[in-house]
Amino acid sequence: MTFEELLAEGEAVPVEGWDFSWFEGRATEERPPWGYSRLLGERMAAASAGLDLQTGGGEVLAGIPKPPPVLAATEGWPPNVEVARKTLAPLGGEVVEAEYDAPLPFPDESFDLVSSRHPIANPWREIARVLRPGGVFLSQQIGAGTVRELKEFFLGPQDYGDWTPDMLRVEAEAVGLRVERLEPAKLRMEFFDLAAVVYFLRKVIWIVPGFEVETYRDRLAELHRMIETDGKFVAHSRRVLVEAVKSDHTFG
Repeated sequence: MTFEELLAEGEAVPVEGWDFSWFEGRATEERPPWGYSRLLGERMAAASAGLDLQTGGGEVLAGIPKPPPVLAATEGWPPNVEVARKTLAPLGGEVVEAEYDAPLPFPDESFDLVSSRHPIANPWREIARVLRPGGVFLSQQIGAGTVRELKEFFLGPQDYGDWTPDMLRVEAEAVGLRVERLEPAKLRMEFFDLAAVVYFLRKVIWIVPGFEVETYRDRLAELHRMIETDGKFVAHSRRVLVEAVKSDHTFG
């Protein structure tokens, strides 16, 4: 396919939901060693009431083999809310529209499991509030500098600050959660054509904020030449698994 054809294809793919199956054969990402989907399924099967924060289109949550008696999810982007409601309806899941930084619309101590895969931010105080004593927060987080190779190709060198995974422990413990597992991973990503890059940047909007094809046409043309020469563009994602327990009634 030509440069223009690849641009057009990457721009045409719908970005609603959080399903990455379109990338099959066009991009790959190494999976974390802990198997988040398996862990989520095990924890949800053992829970009496579960909440998934920032659920996207509900695709990850929909993969659990056995839902708890009470299952709820939040999502802040309106197109994803409707996708998630359809996706989670077979599990009896309630999807509530709520911004990632807004108070959670649930009473205190409503859930014995709160989960979140790749949250924009962690509402720690709210997580602690809605968890029951002994309840668990399970999350796969995005680490600082994730996909930095792609970001810096378009934006130049970036300052990622001094963030480390241990900061998640500090934040969790500040609201009364005891971190029992904190595990980082660096994972290889490969993009095999330009359409995959364009779609990725349209879908994962925080990598190159405000990404538009016309704005970055020259850089996209250079990237297209690189992929044609090398066969791929290599980047690395960074992930952190967090599992924390609410130890008592106090938080914050």
